[in-house]
Amino acid sequence: MKKKYTELINGLTDKELLFHLYMTQLILLVMSIILGFLLYDRYSFLQNTDITDPRIFTIGIPAGIAVVLLDILLMRYLPPSFYDDGGLNERIFRNRNVLHIAFIAAFVAFSEELLFRGVIQTKVGLIVASIIFAIIHYRYLFNWFLFSNIVLLSFLIGFIYDWTNNLAITIVMHFTIDFLLGLYIKCKKVKDVNVQEGD
Repeated sequence: MKKKYTELINGLTDKELLFHLYMTQLILLVMSIILGFLLYDRYSFLQNTDITDPRIFTIGIPAGIAVVLLDILLMRYLPPSFYDDGGLNERIFRNRNVLHIAFIAAFVAFSEELLFRGVIQTKVGLIVASIIFAIIHYRYLFNWFLFSNIVLLSFLIGFIYDWTNNLAITIVMHFTIDFLLGLYIKCKKVKDVNVQEGD
């Protein structure tokens, strides 16, 4: 199954890969709108979004940075197979400019947090929302370490949402993680190319 998935990813052009990424996030956004309409009175779950909350800077951004630093540390000391996602993240970020990485990170963070924390977790709680979040990240099901990683991350983000009761904080945290990891992947690729050229 993992081999088929990797072949599928490798068979996609850059344009097709981006199309699938954006379509997936658009579907999540549409699901949020539909479920928000069906499950809430006048999208009341959005009341838990305060962009002026200073905890965005004292909790959201620092928590995102801490997750990325831990991830980079683990990437350096664990076998490469632990972080093998079939090459998808590298394909998504390695050739993007910084603004495009920021846009992808913002779109993903907004659409996923709106659905999983705003709509689902607000309605059915942390555990169910975290499990669904982990399962939606289908590519990680083939790697026990990455799957464990995404489950723990989902619980952490969900815990922060329960604690702060502010969707803006988790959106910023999610953005920080995806943006910084995207930059790391891009910079690592440039460094690897420079090392190869120096050989």
